[in-house]
Amino acid sequence: MSNYEKATRPEDITRLFVERSNAGDAEGVAALYTEDAVLAYPPGGQTVGRSAIQALWAKVLANRPHFELEESLPTLVSGDLALTSTAPKDGAGARAQVVRRQPDGSWLRVLDQPEFTPPTSG
Repeated sequence: MSNYEKATRPEDITRLFVERSNAGDAEGVAALYTEDAVLAYPPGGQTVGRSAIQALWAKVLANRPHFELEESLPTLVSGDLALTSTAPKDGAGARAQVVRRQPDGSWLRVLDQPEFTPPTSG
């Protein structure tokens, strides 16, 4: 996985995710996560660890979905942690990720909440 472009800023991960997903590259998508990352997907569940995330994305990408780059919202950084989010184009409500700076200065996802729709009050 070392031949992949690294995220030099927390916001780079979203672009790299879209590029690799649209290329059908599950290994490349998984390379954006730490070894012990937690992905809140499928809806209502969790996928834990880079290898499990790669297996999940291999299944998802087999259907050749198309992803569009979404507008990044302001990133919140505290030391080696950052909270990134995007304004979803598909009405999913919110997307948010916690990323961690790696020893080489690059960033990887630690926690990923790709879809969250708040409950409606009523």
